[in-house]
Amino acid sequence: MSAHNNQLHSKLSVAGLLITLGIIYGDIGTSPLYVMKAIIGLHYVINEDIILGGLSCIFWTLTLQTTIKYVIITLSADNHGEGGIFALYALVKRTKIQWLIVPAIIGGSALLADGIITPPISVASAVEGIRTFYPNINTVPIVIGILFVLFTIQQFGTKLVGKFFAPMMLIWFSMLGILGVIQISSNLQVFNALNPYYAYHLLKIHPDGFYVLGFVFLCTTGAEALYSDMGHCGRKNIRISWIFVKTTLVLNYFGQGAYLIKHEGDTLYHLSGNNSNANPFYLMMDSWFQPIGIVIATMAAVIASQALISGSFTLINEAMRLNFWPKVKIKYPTDLKGQLYIPSINWLLFFGCVGIVLHFRESGNMEAAYGLAIVLCMIMTTILLNYYLIMKRISWVIIGAIITLYLGIEISFLIANLDKFPHGGYVTLIIACVLIGIMTVWFMAKKISKTYTKIVKIDSYKKVLAELSVDLSIPKYATHLIYMTNSARTDEIEEKVMYSILQKRPKRADMYWFVHVNILSEPYKREYRVNEIVKDDLYRIDFNLGFREPTKINLMFKEVIRDMVQNGEVDVTSRYESLNKNNIIGDFKFVLSEKFLSNDSDLTFFEKIVMNSYFILKKLSLSEEKGFGLDSSSVKVEQFPMVLHAPEKFEMRRIT
Repeated sequence: MSAHNNQLHSKLSVAGLLITLGIIYGDIGTSPLYVMKAIIGLHYVINEDIILGGLSCIFWTLTLQTTIKYVIITLSADNHGEGGIFALYALVKRTKIQWLIVPAIIGGSALLADGIITPPISVASAVEGIRTFYPNINTVPIVIGILFVLFTIQQFGTKLVGKFFAPMMLIWFSMLGILGVIQISSNLQVFNALNPYYAYHLLKIHPDGFYVLGFVFLCTTGAEALYSDMGHCGRKNIRISWIFVKTTLVLNYFGQGAYLIKHEGDTLYHLSGNNSNANPFYLMMDSWFQPIGIVIATMAAVIASQALISGSFTLINEAMRLNFWPKVKIKYPTDLKGQLYIPSINWLLFFGCVGIVLHFRESGNMEAAYGLAIVLCMIMTTILLNYYLIMKRISWVIIGAIITLYLGIEISFLIANLDKFPHGGYVTLIIACVLIGIMTVWFMAKKISKTYTKIVKIDSYKKVLAELSVDLSIPKYATHLIYMTNSARTDEIEEKVMYSILQKRPKRADMYWFVHVNILSEPYKREYRVNEIVKDDLYRIDFNLGFREPTKINLMFKEVIRDMVQNGEVDVTSRYESLNKNNIIGDFKFVLSEKFLSNDSDLTFFEKIVMNSYFILKKLSLSEEKGFGLDSSSVKVEQFPMVLHAPEKFEMRRIT
């Protein structure tokens, strides 16, 4: 698999570069639709120093934040070819530093919250171009209609749509560059903005002062998604295609600046004929081209939304594997690696997006909510990146310089974005906090549950299990009895498993199987190991699966049995005489234990909140048998009490 990953990241092709345009740059590529509009404001008088300052801030943000931090440094931190904050966490958790889970959960939650506001703001910004021709049209139903179609087609996968994405985004970026060049050609002085002094000067003269950085930050919000989607395209394709993408983005921003400088002393509101949705992106187009530009922009906005929706599915899948999220149903609509569809998340995102559209109604209002969550994610990535660089034994001087620079930049952006809190930023923060709560509760509950799980040595039960399997006085429960175990050690098993076999109702079987699923820190791997504990009686199978692999234990177990039979290691023919004569394979029965909180538990206040919340979430999540991909007809689910802090001694007095 490592050879495949090296090939993925070293492979460079025209097709690869085109696919990268279609998949990676949707979010950051549509930012010209709203960034300059947000910086200039609707009613502020257009001022050359403000325009040059805004352009300077955008250029240096794209250079320092997107190019150097993400494209050059962070893309090097791949986990077997995969990127994203959870992939980075899976890498650095090898340092055994426990608290690193905090930035991982906060960052992942913030990125998901960003996934709820990106589709509405991108689609709304594009669709509002219609108001150039129909100033009074209500765009809300159109935006919701486009979002509904977008979320409905997710179940079919993006394989077919993907063929359309790449050429469409090539047209989009080419259009950005050409529009920019046309305007710049008549006003080359916009290149003065390359001088960082103008960026500094902007903070002093802009009506919003330092807080204008909150709008500048919108130009780099897609950088985190760029890192998350690295596994689809490869590092080299992203780095090379970014040269083209950044060039077209800068040309378009500078083109908007050149157009605005020509109208110094005016306002956007007046320039657009008193249209409250004035946008320099559309204003700088010739009138004959505006309808074409609106259509292309809307398509690009839909693609931008698609990229973040797919990224959200990937993020939730990783969160489940890392024990951060309840099990939910996953579908695999195509054979493409990493391509998945999560119905519950898809429709949660859709209703979240509709709520955002109905609450804010205009893209200009959404800008106030946009950016606050994603800057939190970027800060968390910087913290995790620090430990990755330490793992790589980079010089402390270099690490100190990099981390200090980026924490300084991102904390400045965070402070500037805090100004958005009362104007809509609270919406994404509330969403992020809910997601953080779910991830924290699930992780803590799993940890508490593991702490109070009693483990016993299998050696102590070998003799009784061997005798039980031939004890004809007990009715046979199954030919092959399979238990899922969380015990990582091959010589140990949970006490509840032995209680189920020997005491709850003695379960005689010809063969007992213990199956353990180990989720690895790398994304793609399928391995298994078989341990023979008692010949022809007791076996243990350990599956080692990458955190992006589907957990289909039913199919995997059958494959293992097939291999063992071919190797002559085991005979799975039925032990019933009549069936054995005819070489009929014996039956297989999986036994799962579903925990419930025992009334005998003596919980602390914190444990009560965590465990009660956990069991509420568990009722809403996927059942164990579906989570493991088991056939429900061959599964028995047993209720098992989970006792936390049981009284050590319960004194009773006998009376006569």
